[in-house]
Amino acid sequence: MFAEYSLSELGAIFAMQGFAGLSLFSIFVLMALGLAIIFGQMGVINMAHGEFMILGAYMTYLTSQVFENYLPSLYGSYFIIAMVIAFFASGSLGAVVEWAIIKRLYHRPLDTLLATWGLSLILQQCYRSIFGAREVGVTLPDWLMGSFAVTDMIEIPINGVFVMILTLLIAFALYLLMYRSNWGGQVRAVVQNRPMAGAVGINTEKVDRMTFALGCGIAGVAGSAFTMIGSTGPTSGQLYIVDTFLVVVFGGAASLLGTIASAFTISQAQSTMEFFLSGSMAKVLTLLFVVGILMIRPQGLFAMKIRK
Repeated sequence: MFAEYSLSELGAIFAMQGFAGLSLFSIFVLMALGLAIIFGQMGVINMAHGEFMILGAYMTYLTSQVFENYLPSLYGSYFIIAMVIAFFASGSLGAVVEWAIIKRLYHRPLDTLLATWGLSLILQQCYRSIFGAREVGVTLPDWLMGSFAVTDMIEIPINGVFVMILTLLIAFALYLLMYRSNWGGQVRAVVQNRPMAGAVGINTEKVDRMTFALGCGIAGVAGSAFTMIGSTGPTSGQLYIVDTFLVVVFGGAASLLGTIASAFTISQAQSTMEFFLSGSMAKVLTLLFVVGILMIRPQGLFAMKIRK
């Protein structure tokens, strides 16, 4: 297999596949950060997480259409505005879902799985009825087009660099929010000891709702980033939900560092193997590797200690 290529060609291939893995890593991290908050912090198995991502993608598509048809002179700035809209649209829907469904199912993880799986089917049909069954795409602004030429054989897309920078900024902001703010302290207090948190005056219901909304909002931003690498359809979110859960479980629930490390490991392994093997075989080998690690370390790469 490798004998067909020279050393320089192999180096270029691994470099390009490595960067492709970083683009996939960015999507995984944005999806998994939201899911790590919902699953790791709240114990809710949100099978509709992919649909919250696709809502963000559709919001990006609608924003691009509005700017293209009514504000063409400002088209270059639409993507930044679309990400903000995607965050608030997905976050608002998440708050409604938590209030209407999830708050009645805490401490019943299997029931949250079934309820959110049903919600995912409902949302898919809503998207199909509103936007149609065909996939839609967006036209990126000029400043996100093109690539950087590193060498004669290696080029790095500008939109991939933008997504990675966005991912790092969101991860850092989430770290500050969860570990350096008063609200983050309340979230961790509710996770570690809910009765005691309520006894000292923390509004646990509000914390739960805002936490769920935040996780869904980050998924909406992931949907905006997703429009850069693929077209958007009613069922596109299902392509990422299994990988996202895999990232969260492998990294360790409730661990932001573990989520990032897990996303990097899985995305790089999957992207590199996809070049030499079929996509399905790459996924199978990645899954076997993760399962093997979890058999040795069931708590994942990183585990948060919780006082009982």
